[in-house]
Amino acid sequence: MQFRDRRDAGAQLAKELAPFAKERPVIVALPRGGVPIAFEVARALGAPLEILAVRKLGAPGNPELGVGALAEDGTAVFDPRSAGMLGMTQAMLEETLAQEAQELRRRVERYRDGRAPIPLRGRTVIITDDGLATGLTDLAAVRAVRKAGARRIVVAVPVGSSESVSMLAEEADRVLCLMIPQHLLGVGMWYQDFAPVSDEEVLALLAEAGVDVSGQGAAPQASSLTAPATVSGSTTSEELTLEIGGVRLAGEVTVPASARGLVLFAHGSGSSRTSPRNRAVARALSDAGLATLLFDLLDEQEAVRRELVFDVPLLAGRLETVTRWAMSQPRLQSLPIGYFGASTGAAAALRAAAEVGDTVAAVVSRGGRPDLAGDRLSGVVSPTLLIVGGSDPQVLELNRQAAVQLRCPHDLVVVDGAGHLFEEPGALERVAELAIEWFLRHLVSERDRALSGVG
Repeated sequence: MQFRDRRDAGAQLAKELAPFAKERPVIVALPRGGVPIAFEVARALGAPLEILAVRKLGAPGNPELGVGALAEDGTAVFDPRSAGMLGMTQAMLEETLAQEAQELRRRVERYRDGRAPIPLRGRTVIITDDGLATGLTDLAAVRAVRKAGARRIVVAVPVGSSESVSMLAEEADRVLCLMIPQHLLGVGMWYQDFAPVSDEEVLALLAEAGVDVSGQGAAPQASSLTAPATVSGSTTSEELTLEIGGVRLAGEVTVPASARGLVLFAHGSGSSRTSPRNRAVARALSDAGLATLLFDLLDEQEAVRRELVFDVPLLAGRLETVTRWAMSQPRLQSLPIGYFGASTGAAAALRAAAEVGDTVAAVVSRGGRPDLAGDRLSGVVSPTLLIVGGSDPQVLELNRQAAVQLRCPHDLVVVDGAGHLFEEPGALERVAELAIEWFLRHLVSERDRALSGVG
């Protein structure tokens, strides 16, 4: 048996999977090659189509030879025996992981554009790929889907090696492989047309399957307020949980009466929404008539992984998604938006601001690492204030270098005697004063400022 192309292979696979239609499965494709397969399966079974980005970890000098795999949720599998035989050191592995994690984030951003994935908890999930060579990418996918709470997992592929099928059968509930040749000699050998699948083809198939790839439906769900609203004077505060890409992130929104703007906080490395410094600034902003939203950029499990703490594209992507959520909320959508970022959170805020353009009216960075935003700095159009402690010379120099790259209205203010954490007497109060002045100048309209006497 040889398949004409991936679409033909998917149609043949769909016939064998027909009995699963009654279970109302979710079809999960491993992009890029698995998407045309999954499209045909999803169409035949009348099932929703989802993607799960997984990257092969290639051997040194031979990236096509897989020694492991990494899924978009951080699930990784690794074959230490093969890696050792090929001379792959721990340093090489860490470098490869960093490179592939970056590509994963790019693919997730491109394919989902902030759209929350289909919930898999309690569902039958059919994972599709165009073939199994080592089977490591599919194994990472099985484990990621299992972590997401799937009730039953089926791996369905047109062709695969007996070794990989046996390995996956140990962890999946079922493996359906149409053809298991005695000598695989490469998956592409069993297709007449095995041309690479482009990002554009993936997006076109997802759109044809009815998947929202525009990002318009991407705002996270505010799933279950974790505490009732509390009212202090004319200010209302609510704790909430935002679900983004299957990850539940805790947050807190505070809205004073007649709020004149909304400031989203992006905390730094090793911190969270409970950061006493950010909360102190947030209270000052609230007293000045600005609504605030503090939320965790990482959940508890992610926060202990240092590579995610410094994954600025990931953090920025989540900030963008929460921004879209805020813009969809009736009580917040009319408020101009600002970002307040600290440490690595400042880099995330600037990168996100570059992506959303004039949706964000102002950015304030406290002791930030704007340099980590890289080449996105020149794309920021939001007026940006960089606040740095005078006793933090290394970060001060990084901010000076970053300021040169900014093309937007910006200013750099040095707080004399303050260190990186602004713990010195009066230092944090000065940060709050500077932030309030900047946000009121750029978030509040001239009319409102005239009425309030500000400026």
